[in-house]
Amino acid sequence: MGNSFCLFCGCVGQSSVGVVEQWGRFHRLAQPGFHLFNPLAGECLAGILSTRISSLDVRIETKTKDNVFVQLLCSIQYRVIKENADDAFYELQNPQEQIQAYVFDVTRAIVPRMNLDQLFEQKGEVAKAVLEELEKVMGEYGYSIEHILMVDIIPDPAVRKAMNEINAAQRMQLASEYKGEAEKVLLVKKAEAEAEAKYLGGVGVARQRQAITDGLRENILNFSHKVEGTNAKEVMDLIMITQYFDTIKDLGNSSKNTTVFIPHGPGHVRDIGEQIRNGLMEAASAQVNME
Repeated sequence: MGNSFCLFCGCVGQSSVGVVEQWGRFHRLAQPGFHLFNPLAGECLAGILSTRISSLDVRIETKTKDNVFVQLLCSIQYRVIKENADDAFYELQNPQEQIQAYVFDVTRAIVPRMNLDQLFEQKGEVAKAVLEELEKVMGEYGYSIEHILMVDIIPDPAVRKAMNEINAAQRMQLASEYKGEAEKVLLVKKAEAEAEAKYLGGVGVARQRQAITDGLRENILNFSHKVEGTNAKEVMDLIMITQYFDTIKDLGNSSKNTTVFIPHGPGHVRDIGEQIRNGLMEAASAQVNME
């Protein structure tokens, strides 16, 4: 049904409270329901106040400790106290402007003591300080401050762009560090693999040479025992010459090689045999010295 009244009676709606005057002075509060007024006694309904929660959005522009201008969007939720509705009706003509003025005053006293990062982290502390101040002041005027929400903090666009660039640079630096560590691990593993491969290759070559040496020794001993009148030197020369001809054959059969000029003749064959024998003897001597 809502609020309705005439000269002799009136109806105060739910979540509302009426202010009744007598001869121009405050007389009583009219609670929700139907009320009769005696105009002959000077009674009349001066006005009706809503006791519902109202919301007021306030935008404050201020400066932080590190000289960054920011805009704070603050939402204040307040209501009229039923028992003190007469104070709210008579004391304040425009409660919204009064609340806004106190929000400006408290916010601009607290925010300049914080830098921008602290403001984002402690925006709840700012809202709490504003709430305490408003409760203390507005309670005297019949208003209750229910909640204060610091809805948004909006820095200057240039500052926001700079902050995003700093954040992006930090993330790029972190990514570069991770990438460098990964490349370092890859290089270390690759070096370890190459070292292990060279070691195993060296072991294989050593075993190959050992096998060749054992085979040559066995062939020399067998030939010396089966053919009378031969010594180890003659058998070794024969084996070296055989190896020489096999090498020439392999060179000729290889498709990757072109013409190879090699000195050939009995004297050259003997020289090659002596060179091979001397090389093997020097290698064996060097191995003995190392051991």
